[in-house]
Amino acid sequence: MELKEVIGRRRSIRYFLPYRPVERDKIQAILEAARLASCAVNATFLRAIVVQRDELAPEVLEALKTPVSALTLDLAPVHIYFYGDLHALQRSRGQTLKELIDVGALNATHGWSYKFVDEVVWAQILEPLTRDPVRLVAAVAVDCGIAICQALLTAFDEGLGACLSAFEPRRAKEAFGVPDHWMPLYAMLVGYPAESWEAGGQRPRPPFAELYFEGRYGQPFHRDPAVVERLKAARMLQAPAPLPWRREEVKMLARAFGLPE
Repeated sequence: MELKEVIGRRRSIRYFLPYRPVERDKIQAILEAARLASCAVNATFLRAIVVQRDELAPEVLEALKTPVSALTLDLAPVHIYFYGDLHALQRSRGQTLKELIDVGALNATHGWSYKFVDEVVWAQILEPLTRDPVRLVAAVAVDCGIAICQALLTAFDEGLGACLSAFEPRRAKEAFGVPDHWMPLYAMLVGYPAESWEAGGQRPRPPFAELYFEGRYGQPFHRDPAVVERLKAARMLQAPAPLPWRREEVKMLARAFGLPE
Protein backbone atom coordinates (compact mmCIF):
# COMPACT_ATOMS: atom_id res chain seq x y z
CA MET A 1 0.00 0.00 0.00
CA GLU A 2 0.97 3.64 -0.35
CA LEU A 3 1.81 5.43 2.88
CA LYS A 4 -1.34 7.54 3.02
CA GLU A 5 -3.54 4.47 2.62
CA VAL A 6 -1.63 2.64 5.36
CA ILE A 7 -2.33 5.57 7.68
CA GLY A 8 -5.97 5.58 6.60
CA ARG A 9 -6.43 1.83 7.11
CA ARG A 10 -4.95 1.78 10.59
CA ARG A 11 -7.49 0.84 13.24
CA SER A 12 -7.13 -0.49 16.75
CA ILE A 13 -7.96 -4.10 15.91
CA ARG A 14 -9.33 -5.93 18.95
CA TYR A 15 -10.63 -9.14 17.38
CA PHE A 16 -7.88 -11.47 16.16
CA LEU A 17 -7.84 -14.98 14.70
CA PRO A 18 -6.35 -16.60 17.81
CA TYR A 19 -5.38 -19.81 16.00
CA ARG A 20 -3.45 -18.19 13.14
CA PRO A 21 0.25 -17.57 13.88
CA VAL A 22 2.10 -14.52 12.61
CA GLU A 23 5.07 -15.21 10.36
CA ARG A 24 8.44 -14.41 11.92
CA ASP A 25 9.53 -12.30 8.93
CA LYS A 26 6.55 -9.98 9.48
CA ILE A 27 7.48 -9.49 13.12
CA GLN A 28 11.03 -8.70 12.05
CA ALA A 29 9.73 -6.13 9.54
CA ILE A 30 7.80 -4.43 12.36
CA LEU A 31 10.93 -4.25 14.51
CA GLU A 32 13.08 -3.07 11.60
CA ALA A 33 10.67 -0.16 11.07
CA ALA A 34 10.94 0.82 14.74
CA ARG A 35 14.74 0.67 14.60
CA LEU A 36 14.87 3.11 11.67
CA ALA A 37 12.77 5.77 13.39
CA SER A 38 14.08 9.24 14.02
CA CYS A 39 15.48 9.56 17.54
CA ALA A 40 17.05 12.38 19.54
CA VAL A 41 20.88 12.39 19.46
CA ASN A 42 20.66 9.06 17.60
CA ALA A 43 20.48 7.32 20.97
CA THR A 44 17.69 4.82 20.10
CA PHE A 45 15.64 4.58 23.30
CA LEU A 46 13.04 1.99 22.28
CA ARG A 47 13.39 -1.60 23.49
CA ALA A 48 11.00 -4.49 22.87
CA ILE A 49 10.33 -8.01 24.05
CA VAL A 50 8.43 -10.19 21.56
CA VAL A 51 6.28 -12.84 23.17
CA GLN A 52 4.30 -15.64 21.57
CA ARG A 53 1.04 -15.86 23.51
CA ASP A 54 0.95 -19.66 23.36
CA GLU A 55 4.39 -19.87 24.93
CA LEU A 56 3.24 -18.02 28.05
CA ALA A 57 2.18 -20.04 31.04
CA PRO A 58 -1.56 -19.51 31.64
CA GLU A 59 -0.93 -17.89 35.02
CA VAL A 60 1.58 -15.46 33.48
CA LEU A 61 -0.82 -14.47 30.70
CA GLU A 62 -3.52 -13.89 33.29
CA ALA A 63 -1.20 -11.77 35.43
CA LEU A 64 -0.33 -9.48 32.49
CA LYS A 65 -3.94 -8.45 31.95
CA THR A 66 -5.53 -5.16 32.93
CA PRO A 67 -9.30 -4.50 33.14
CA VAL A 68 -9.27 -3.03 29.61
CA SER A 69 -6.93 -5.52 27.93
CA ALA A 70 -7.91 -8.99 29.14
CA LEU A 71 -9.73 -10.33 26.07
CA THR A 72 -7.37 -8.71 23.56
CA LEU A 73 -4.32 -10.31 25.19
CA ASP A 74 -6.11 -13.65 24.97
CA LEU A 75 -6.92 -13.28 21.26
CA ALA A 76 -3.69 -11.80 19.90
CA PRO A 77 -1.12 -14.51 19.07
CA VAL A 78 1.85 -12.12 19.34
CA HIS A 79 2.57 -9.52 22.02
CA ILE A 80 5.35 -6.96 21.59
CA TYR A 81 6.09 -5.32 24.94
CA PHE A 82 7.63 -1.90 24.38
CA TYR A 83 9.92 -0.11 26.84
CA GLY A 84 12.01 3.05 26.91
CA ASP A 85 15.65 2.67 28.00
CA LEU A 86 16.26 5.50 30.48
CA HIS A 87 20.03 4.82 30.46
CA ALA A 88 20.50 5.06 26.68
CA LEU A 89 21.39 8.74 26.78
CA GLN A 90 23.87 8.37 29.62
CA ARG A 91 25.57 5.48 27.83
CA SER A 92 25.87 7.44 24.61
CA ARG A 93 27.63 10.47 26.20
CA GLY A 94 27.37 12.13 22.81
CA GLN A 95 29.15 9.34 20.91
CA THR A 96 26.06 8.65 18.81
CA LEU A 97 26.15 12.27 17.68
CA LYS A 98 29.77 11.83 16.63
CA GLU A 99 28.67 8.87 14.55
CA LEU A 100 26.31 11.22 12.72
CA ILE A 101 29.21 13.62 12.12
CA ASP A 102 31.28 10.74 10.75
CA VAL A 103 28.64 9.77 8.19
CA GLY A 104 27.90 13.34 7.09
CA ALA A 105 24.47 13.68 8.67
CA LEU A 106 25.66 16.45 11.04
CA ASN A 107 28.05 18.89 9.42
CA ALA A 108 30.25 21.93 10.03
CA THR A 109 27.76 23.98 7.98
CA HIS A 110 25.46 23.79 10.99
CA GLY A 111 28.20 24.18 13.58
CA TRP A 112 28.79 20.50 14.32
CA SER A 113 32.16 19.11 15.41
CA TYR A 114 33.43 16.66 18.01
CA LYS A 115 34.37 19.64 20.19
CA PHE A 116 30.88 21.12 19.88
CA VAL A 117 29.38 17.77 20.95
CA ASP A 118 31.67 17.45 23.98
CA GLU A 119 31.69 21.03 25.22
CA VAL A 120 28.23 22.24 24.33
CA VAL A 121 25.72 19.53 23.45
CA TRP A 122 26.78 16.97 26.04
CA ALA A 123 28.10 19.23 28.81
CA GLN A 124 25.41 21.90 28.65
CA ILE A 125 22.31 20.09 27.36
CA LEU A 126 22.37 16.32 27.49
CA GLU A 127 24.26 15.58 30.69
CA PRO A 128 21.97 17.88 32.74
CA LEU A 129 18.99 16.16 31.08
CA THR A 130 20.13 12.77 32.41
CA ARG A 131 19.82 14.21 35.95
CA ASP A 132 16.30 15.59 35.44
CA PRO A 133 13.95 12.58 35.64
CA VAL A 134 10.82 14.46 34.55
CA ARG A 135 12.38 15.88 31.39
CA LEU A 136 14.22 12.64 30.67
CA VAL A 137 11.06 10.55 30.85
CA ALA A 138 9.28 13.01 28.55
CA ALA A 139 12.11 12.94 26.01
CA VAL A 140 12.36 9.15 26.01
CA ALA A 141 8.58 8.74 25.75
CA VAL A 142 8.34 11.04 22.72
CA ASP A 143 11.13 9.25 20.87
CA CYS A 144 9.72 5.84 21.66
CA GLY A 145 6.31 6.98 20.48
CA ILE A 146 7.73 7.84 17.08
CA ALA A 147 9.31 4.39 16.77
CA ILE A 148 6.19 2.60 18.00
CA CYS A 149 4.10 4.48 15.43
CA GLN A 150 6.37 3.27 12.62
CA ALA A 151 6.12 -0.27 13.94
CA LEU A 152 2.34 -0.02 14.14
CA LEU A 153 1.94 1.24 10.58
CA THR A 154 4.27 -1.46 9.30
CA ALA A 155 2.08 -4.12 10.90
CA PHE A 156 -0.85 -2.91 8.81
CA ASP A 157 1.28 -2.67 5.68
CA GLU A 158 2.20 -6.34 6.26
CA GLY A 159 -1.50 -7.28 6.18
CA LEU A 160 -1.83 -7.71 9.93
CA GLY A 161 -3.99 -6.09 12.58
CA ALA A 162 -2.63 -4.49 15.71
CA CYS A 163 -3.64 -2.62 18.83
CA LEU A 164 -1.65 -0.74 21.45
CA SER A 165 -2.65 -2.02 24.85
CA ALA A 166 -1.95 -1.47 28.51
CA PHE A 167 -0.34 -4.29 30.46
CA GLU A 168 0.58 -4.99 34.06
CA PRO A 169 4.19 -3.71 34.22
CA ARG A 170 5.24 -5.29 37.51
CA ARG A 171 4.18 -8.75 36.38
CA ALA A 172 5.80 -8.23 32.97
CA LYS A 173 9.05 -7.23 34.66
CA GLU A 174 9.03 -10.46 36.64
CA ALA A 175 8.00 -12.64 33.70
CA PHE A 176 10.46 -11.26 31.13
CA GLY A 177 13.43 -10.24 33.29
CA VAL A 178 13.09 -6.57 32.35
CA PRO A 179 15.90 -4.31 33.66
CA ASP A 180 15.05 -1.68 36.26
CA HIS A 181 15.97 1.19 33.95
CA TRP A 182 13.48 0.17 31.24
CA MET A 183 10.34 2.31 31.43
CA PRO A 184 7.18 0.34 30.53
CA LEU A 185 5.16 1.84 27.69
CA TYR A 186 2.63 -0.27 25.77
CA ALA A 187 2.17 -3.76 24.45
CA MET A 188 1.48 -3.94 20.74
CA LEU A 189 -0.86 -6.87 20.17
CA VAL A 190 -0.47 -8.32 16.70
CA GLY A 191 -2.30 -10.91 14.64
CA TYR A 192 -4.53 -11.52 11.66
CA PRO A 193 -7.84 -9.68 12.11
CA ALA A 194 -11.01 -11.63 12.77
CA GLU A 195 -12.98 -8.46 12.10
CA SER A 196 -13.06 -6.67 8.76
CA TRP A 197 -10.14 -4.33 8.12
CA GLU A 198 -12.51 -1.33 8.23
CA ALA A 199 -13.44 -2.31 11.82
CA GLY A 200 -16.52 -0.14 11.58
CA GLY A 201 -14.88 2.92 10.03
CA GLN A 202 -12.38 5.58 10.99
CA ARG A 203 -12.67 6.59 14.62
CA PRO A 204 -14.20 9.86 15.80
CA ARG A 205 -11.75 12.72 16.23
CA PRO A 206 -12.21 16.33 17.36
CA PRO A 207 -12.77 18.92 14.64
CA PHE A 208 -9.58 19.94 12.78
CA ALA A 209 -9.93 23.58 13.82
CA GLU A 210 -9.96 22.68 17.51
CA LEU A 211 -6.60 20.92 17.28
CA TYR A 212 -4.31 22.95 15.04
CA PHE A 213 -3.47 26.63 14.94
CA GLU A 214 -1.51 28.94 12.67
CA GLY A 215 0.83 31.59 14.01
CA ARG A 216 -0.66 31.64 17.49
CA TYR A 217 -3.20 29.94 19.70
CA GLY A 218 -6.78 30.87 18.81
CA GLN A 219 -6.14 31.18 15.07
CA PRO A 220 -7.24 27.85 13.57
CA PHE A 221 -5.20 26.40 10.73
CA HIS A 222 -7.49 26.62 7.71
CA ARG A 223 -8.63 23.21 6.47
CA ASP A 224 -8.78 23.32 2.70
CA PRO A 225 -11.67 21.20 1.31
CA ALA A 226 -9.63 20.49 -1.82
CA VAL A 227 -6.91 18.86 0.30
CA VAL A 228 -9.56 16.83 2.11
CA GLU A 229 -10.79 15.51 -1.23
CA ARG A 230 -7.25 14.71 -2.37
CA LEU A 231 -6.63 12.73 0.83
CA LYS A 232 -9.93 10.89 0.39
CA ALA A 233 -8.81 9.88 -3.10
CA ALA A 234 -5.53 8.60 -1.59
CA ARG A 235 -7.60 6.66 0.98
CA MET A 236 -6.00 8.41 3.92
CA LEU A 237 -9.37 9.88 4.87
CA GLN A 238 -12.02 7.16 4.81
CA ALA A 239 -15.64 6.61 5.79
CA PRO A 240 -16.14 7.52 9.46
CA ALA A 241 -17.51 5.18 12.09
CA PRO A 242 -20.01 3.77 12.56
CA LEU A 243 -20.42 2.01 9.24
CA PRO A 244 -24.02 0.76 8.92
CA TRP A 245 -23.16 -2.93 9.28
CA ARG A 246 -20.82 -2.61 12.27
CA ARG A 247 -23.30 -3.65 14.98
CA GLU A 248 -24.14 -6.82 13.09
CA GLU A 249 -20.46 -7.59 12.65
CA VAL A 250 -19.86 -7.23 16.39
CA LYS A 251 -22.80 -9.54 17.11
CA MET A 252 -21.33 -12.15 14.76
CA LEU A 253 -17.92 -11.85 16.44
CA ALA A 254 -19.46 -12.16 19.88
CA ARG A 255 -21.22 -15.38 18.88
CA ALA A 256 -18.12 -16.76 17.19
CA PHE A 257 -15.99 -16.23 20.30
CA GLY A 258 -18.70 -17.02 22.86
CA LEU A 259 -18.74 -13.46 24.22
CA PRO A 260 -21.60 -11.38 25.62
CA GLU A 261 -23.63 -9.45 23.08
